[in-house]
Amino acid sequence: MIKVGDNLPQATLQEYSEVEGEGCSIGPNPVDVAKASAGKTIALFALPGAFTPTCSAKHVPGYVQHFEELKDAGVDEIWCVSVNDAFVMGAWAREQKTAGKVRMLGDGSADFAKATGLTLDLTARGMGLRSNRYSMLVKNGKVASLNVEGPGKFEVSDAATLLKQAKG
Repeated sequence: MIKVGDNLPQATLQEYSEVEGEGCSIGPNPVDVAKASAGKTIALFALPGAFTPTCSAKHVPGYVQHFEELKDAGVDEIWCVSVNDAFVMGAWAREQKTAGKVRMLGDGSADFAKATGLTLDLTARGMGLRSNRYSMLVKNGKVASLNVEGPGKFEVSDAATLLKQAKG
């Protein structure tokens, strides 16, 4: 399992863009994790799935709500990572009104989740292999803090906890 002091794993996530800009075409665009995190402070949080109850009602809204405070604490970008495809993440971004605040990044084949060692097997519930719920503060591609939730919990990966660590 990834731990504080480790570099983020080599992986490519997918981000859905509805408008063209700075080399991004409309539709899914690859995001090289190493390149995208280089020289930045990232508030990264991951969750089991788009449109799921806790994720939609609490997890994403907390990061949208605390966007300005996280920026003021030195966070350059906020990333939401989920084992969903870029199209689903794009639709969820619209529904959650994350534009300009939270980058909604799809890990469709769970490559990033597997590489971090933070997978959650929800096969029995018909959802397959997913990401565990967690948050991490990443500085220049390296994990500065890591908050992994226990099964079925939402206590330490919230925006308020990561904000305290960013101010820290």
